[in-house]
Amino acid sequence: MTLTSGPVRVRVPATSANLGPGFDSLGLALGLYDDVAAEVTAGGVRVAVTGEGAGELPDDDRHLVVTAMRAAFDVLGAQPAGLALECVNRIPQARGLGSSSAAIVAGVLLARALVVDGAARLDDAAALRLASELEGHPDNVAPCLLGGFTVAWTEPAGARAVSLPVAAAVRPTVFVPGERGLTSVARAALPATVPHGDAALTAGRAALLVHALTTDPALLLPATVDRLHQDYRAAGMPATAALVAALRAAGVAAVVSGAGPTVLALSEVPAGFDPGTDWRRWELPIDVSGARVARGRLGHAERDPVAAGRKS
Repeated sequence: MTLTSGPVRVRVPATSANLGPGFDSLGLALGLYDDVAAEVTAGGVRVAVTGEGAGELPDDDRHLVVTAMRAAFDVLGAQPAGLALECVNRIPQARGLGSSSAAIVAGVLLARALVVDGAARLDDAAALRLASELEGHPDNVAPCLLGGFTVAWTEPAGARAVSLPVAAAVRPTVFVPGERGLTSVARAALPATVPHGDAALTAGRAALLVHALTTDPALLLPATVDRLHQDYRAAGMPATAALVAALRAAGVAAVVSGAGPTVLALSEVPAGFDPGTDWRRWELPIDVSGARVARGRLGHAERDPVAAGRKS
């Protein structure tokens, strides 16, 4: 394995998974980004973090971007002597907006870019499989890698995904609370089995959601009905459940973003709607490109702590 000289950088988007009925399969890339730069050094690991998670995230081998890089380097053929990383984070940590998937995708793509023939050794399909293995499921890593609205699934050989164009009328809004949530806790609230009727209803709405997001946003409200996970998790995040219910009562296609506690609205929120003081409201564009890699260090634009297109 031959390593490249000089730094490489990657911009990775936030993501929202599940989108209501698409449990562990549907995801959407959003225009809120983490920027990460990395280069090979003579030894040791150094990680500098600014923005979200600064002062909290590890600054050594325990950092998730480094963990993903190490896993990718194993696949690529060797480990570098040392690494230096700079992370500018804008994706809130542990809020259901794919911060861990963004870190994993960033690590996999940075490692690949630091190897001369990295794309030949680890192509895009293999990168998706590896990122999904590291994350545990593909619903967030797929839109982070591919951009747009993604449908992901897992076969015996690993994860696969397709990206579909989103109708222009879909304008996502996220409501981000101050409190954090843990995916592991949210998953622990789910039962081992669900009634057949609930599964059948949710499968039908997931199919309808593909049509609504790509072709007919007028159907987003009925298309986002879910009975597989959101009700079971409601007791653990009552404020999130209450906001979803209030938005839906106002005719807004609102769902829990990923495992929560962020709320995602896929249709227009009435101008006078007040979620309360505990929520930050951001209107975010849909990211259509997915993760983007370039040569060089982070520049002034990448170090800007405010994400382009975000309104609060």
